[in-house]
Amino acid sequence: MAGADQTEKGHRRLARGSRIVIATHNKGKLREVAALLAPHGIETVSAGELGLPEPEETEESFLGNAAIKARAAARAAGLPALSDDSGFSVAALGGAPGVRTADWAMQPDGSRDYADAMRKVMEVAQEFEDRTAWFTCALVLAWPDGHEEAFEGRAMGHWVWPPRGARGFGYDPMFVPDRGAETFGEMAPEEKHRISHRAAAFRLLSAACLPAIES
Repeated sequence: MAGADQTEKGHRRLARGSRIVIATHNKGKLREVAALLAPHGIETVSAGELGLPEPEETEESFLGNAAIKARAAARAAGLPALSDDSGFSVAALGGAPGVRTADWAMQPDGSRDYADAMRKVMEVAQEFEDRTAWFTCALVLAWPDGHEEAFEGRAMGHWVWPPRGARGFGYDPMFVPDRGAETFGEMAPEEKHRISHRAAAFRLLSAACLPAIES
């Protein structure tokens, strides 16, 4: 296949200069994923820019939902597509919101309000002593011919109230990573990119499927 080759472990690697679809309509995710891909010489276009619809996420796992989005975008665009499905989990809530992270933010008019979602988490979880929380990121890179590569990363930490910081997006302002003092909402983007769940998954993707960063 043009623009890709097979590695010694069977992974399919993109060539420098490849054009791929980032299968998301979430502007925060789009910024982070595009920033991670840029040093590898990968050209990106978003599903939103191409006018692609958002498929229904019907799986009960992050990897399953990421695969739905990546497959749909790859088929529709005729290009490799990278999808991110991620979410926020609280130990005291049995891992919720988890794959329903976006649903907790849903409003009656169809919009999403993450300030309201964070308040819901606090109201349900505050009675428990355990404040352990984590973010999960699943990345699926799909090709139009059906080949797929999948990777998953986590960032462990604890939740705090009230939320702190105006950076990041989603539940970032209420999450402090292990060995950290700032929330993801307070951190400089480059620091978050270094230690986040998305960065952890991306390191696996990079090693398996992306061209080396040129010095």
